[in-house]
Amino acid sequence: MANKCHHLMDGLYMAAMVLAGLALLVMTLVVPFAIFMRYVMNDGSSWPEPLAIMCMVTFTFVGAAVSYRAGSHIAVSMLTDRLPENLRLLASRIADLLMLVISLFILWYSSQLCIQLWIQPIAEFPQVTAGQSYLPVPIGAALTLLFVLERLAFGSQEHRPVVIMGNT
Repeated sequence: MANKCHHLMDGLYMAAMVLAGLALLVMTLVVPFAIFMRYVMNDGSSWPEPLAIMCMVTFTFVGAAVSYRAGSHIAVSMLTDRLPENLRLLASRIADLLMLVISLFILWYSSQLCIQLWIQPIAEFPQVTAGQSYLPVPIGAALTLLFVLERLAFGSQEHRPVVIMGNT
């Protein structure tokens, strides 16, 4: 059972890492293009900014889930590093439980946001609705929630080969 769960989480982890990386790549290509078109060619387009924002939302929320599983997220450990081992483990469990609550909160409210904005079109992309453009938020929260549950059930995954490979 644990191997199936690890295999599934590894697949989700790699897919999320690729998605976040592609979103970052697209954003870094679109923004200079927009700047070039506006200031050099004197022909500003309306689509680069909303596309860059969608990419930023994607790599932020999906990338946050990836960094949580890899243990490469921002953490202030000055206090916990000085605690005895048993209190350090307790503090880690409390932090994981708080992450569980935060992930559920973001998942619920971002899903509600997507539902409310589902039929509102984006002017620059009439075929995409505002609700669809915010889908990376609940998807990232759901991924984070799954990775938190995995950490609570099986411990930290930052030393698994697929996670170490993703950190290099």
